[in-house]
Amino acid sequence: MAELDVVGLLTSPRNRMDGRPADGLKPYDGPEHRDSVRVRAHKGLVGDRYFGTRFTYATVTIIAAESLAWLEDELGAGPFDPMLARRNVVTRGLDVDALARHEFTLDAGHGPIRFRSLTPANPCAWMNVVYADGAHKALRGRGGIRCEPLDDGELALGPATITGVRALEPDELRRRVAAAPTS
Repeated sequence: MAELDVVGLLTSPRNRMDGRPADGLKPYDGPEHRDSVRVRAHKGLVGDRYFGTRFTYATVTIIAAESLAWLEDELGAGPFDPMLARRNVVTRGLDVDALARHEFTLDAGHGPIRFRSLTPANPCAWMNVVYADGAHKALRGRGGIRCEPLDDGELALGPATITGVRALEPDELRRRVAAAPTS
């Protein structure tokens, strides 16, 4: 068991990084940062644009705040707001990138929720816009993970624990993609 902190939660009903990065973020008037989020098994975070999409294995994204602190040092810029990476969950005290291709249980004070991470959340060119030139390339391998919740529950800001970390079989991603519904 490892202790960590959930320092950021985000749900967005629409994609604000649509189009070309030079055009800037699309505006949105509603709140996106949350104190807590409801998690639904195999669907994602209630209120997020990826909730219930066919690619259930990638409906929740997680990044470590330490990755953005590292980026500040690497680029000699900042300070950077970790929420600008547009990941759903921002943690502190957890090597998130090491959890790619693993199953794990996260408990943020409202009961355990199992997650399965099949892929890294690769950074996109938007990182150069919201952070600094070179962020896109620098964040490769540090952009967090995409995962699927396997249980219903709630995540909240504050102290959390991670348990039950288990490596997945190498061909599990291929099987999950092949099994994804087409509509």
